[in-house]
Order: sequence, then structure tokens, then C-alpha cells
Amino acid sequence: MDQAIVTLKKGEGRTLKAGGMWVYDNEIDSVTGSPQNGDVVEVRDFDGYCMGSGFINTRSKITVRMLSRKKGTIIDEAFIRRRVRDAWNYRRETIDTSSCRVIFGEADFLPGIVVDKFSDVLVVESLALGIDRWKLTIVEALKEILAEEGILIRGVYERSDAKVRLQEGMERSKGFIGEPFDTKVEILENGVRYIVDVEDGQKTGFFLDQKNNRAAIHRLCKGKKVLDCFTHTGSFALNAGVAGALSVLGVDASQLAVDQATENAALNGLQERVRFQCADVFELLPRLEAQGEKYDVVILDPPAFTKSRNSVKNAVKGYREINLRGLKLVRDGGYLATCSCSHFMDPELFAKTIREAAASAHKRLRQVEFRTQGPDHPILWAADQSYYLKFYIFQAVEER
Repeated sequence: MDQAIVTLKKGEGRTLKAGGMWVYDNEIDSVTGSPQNGDVVEVRDFDGYCMGSGFINTRSKITVRMLSRKKGTIIDEAFIRRRVRDAWNYRRETIDTSSCRVIFGEADFLPGIVVDKFSDVLVVESLALGIDRWKLTIVEALKEILAEEGILIRGVYERSDAKVRLQEGMERSKGFIGEPFDTKVEILENGVRYIVDVEDGQKTGFFLDQKNNRAAIHRLCKGKKVLDCFTHTGSFALNAGVAGALSVLGVDASQLAVDQATENAALNGLQERVRFQCADVFELLPRLEAQGEKYDVVILDPPAFTKSRNSVKNAVKGYREINLRGLKLVRDGGYLATCSCSHFMDPELFAKTIREAAASAHKRLRQVEFRTQGPDHPILWAADQSYYLKFYIFQAVEER
């Protein structure tokens, strides 16, 4: 059977031609053939030039997710397995693989799927119809490739419960792939032990993208008083504690997260120096300021304040407010670590927002370093959706 063909409108596909991975519904002129949603189609420019192939889904505004840029590529099990092996080989060369993101969607040329490895457990998040058909093949291929190196996976859990699946015409899904197992998994990262709840934790259970950024604060925290905002299960706070901080306060609005963070502190023998509080950070920071509190290091790791372009203005207000409040709590000469995990908060806008917050706080910022997500979350140039995490460390000094 001949492969269906998606033809772009004249003048469209600029992002795709620049190296992007998506074709939007309003860029398409015609679809020839009778493809079912989830099938592989060939994408052609208005003049018939082949631009590659990908999964089609007419229910989604992202109508085609590209798999290959080469004409005539056969998308079969062998192709998928090659992609999986390439993804693993890349991680072996770039990061500690004891716990890491093994597959990162478009950036690994497997659009719409994420696989995280927590010690000997895999967690799968499938967000697109086309790749969902290959989900089990990807899991089995990955288990086989890891076994070749003596890494035996004892269980696989699926966390395909994000709302975005509904936009693909799929139901949200969560549960074991294969035999059930204990979903509380202990991992070791940067010398810190954590219990990761892959069943009920946020996203896939733990945010691996900040691994190297958490390590970057170690040298700043020894003997210091540290405030960690939006601590989730305590990752930055515990890194500060392991690095020798004198005292650490971690804050999160989720009692479940605070309970898990407290458990993690005890796991590392840090319960005397690292404590956690359940509170709204936006409400707590002004109270701490009113009490005259000052910290040597303030860490701001908020959730994404915007997940669409339409809400960027409100997100800017949130980022400006939290950075202003955080800076007011940093002692003269202390440090601010601040980040944004929203793709739509682009680097220039984030930097501008921090600059405005610093001016309002009457603080001068000296940039120590700028970082992004870890290399297991590779940034595929020209595929902007793969670049989302911006992380700064500043020294904050009073205006002189």
C-alpha cells in the first residue's frame, strides 16, 4: 500500500525547514491517501519536495510529528530499535546513568515519548498517538539494550496521565507495564539518597533535569543558612545539607511533597539541619521578610507558571514577584539560584524579568553562572520545544 502524503501550503513549513520536528494543522494544504490517525505519512513541500516522514494525527493541532528527514526511510521495528540504542549510547557518553532520562521525545527523534530510569526501574510517559503504538517495542528494546551491559530492569511503570493526551484523542493512562513491583524506588544522585514515588509523585516521580544544577550549589552552601522554595521532595535542600549547610528550610505547598522531603532528609541523616514546611511560597516570603529573616543562599525552583503563549504575561508577573521576594531575603553578598522550567518563558524574557526584580529590590546582581537542563535532556537546535530550563546563580549585593 502506498504511503499517504501530506503536502504543505506554499510558504508554510518554515520551522520544519529550519530543523523543527512538528507540522501544524494550519500549514497543511492536502492529505492524499487514507491514513488512519497514528499512521506514518510522507511530508512534502508545496512543490513536491520530500521533507521526510512522521506520525499523523488530525485530532491534534500538531498534525505531524517528524520521525525522519530522509526520503524513503522505512519506519519499522528495526528503525525504532536503532533510535533507542542511539539514545542510550548518548547517555552513556554524557551523564551518570544510574538515574537519568533515557529518552527525551523529539530531542531523541522519538517524538512524544519520555522514558526515565530510576535505578532499576523505568517510567514511561507517552503523549502522542503515533508513538503510543510503539511504546511496548521501545520498552522491550531498552530493557534488552540495558541487559547487554548487565543492567537488569525489575519493573516498568507508565505515567501517561497528562491532559495533553486528551488533545491527541487518547485516554489518560497509568499503571504497570508487566509485573507489579514496589513503586517506591531509592536512588542516589550527587551523594544524596532519595525515595522516588513513581506511582504518585509529580510527572514521572522526580525531576532529573536539575541534576547538574543541584550539584552546582554545593560549593556555595557549606556553613550557610539556606532557603529552598518550591522544594518538591527536597532535592535542592538536601543537596545543600549534604554540602554542609548550617541550616536549611525547604518550602512547598504540597503536604505530600513535604512529607516525602522529610523522609528523604531522615534517609540522609540530615533531619537536624534540614527541615521542611508546607506553605504557599508567595505568602510565606513576605512574612519572612517582615520578621527580618536573611539567608546566605536562596533557591527558587518554581513550577512552570505558564504552559502556553497566552498566559506569558501573567507568568512574568509571577516570576518577577517571586524573584523580588527572594532577593529581599538574600543577605548582602549572598547568593540567589533561580530558574524557570517553562518553554514559553524564553531566555531573554526570563533575564529581563530577573533584572526588573533586582532593580525593585535595590540589589545588584553578579552572575556566577548560567545553566540549562542536564545533557540527558538534550536541546535539539531548531526544535525549540526541547529547550525549556533556564538556571542562574547570582551573587546579590546591595547598591553601593
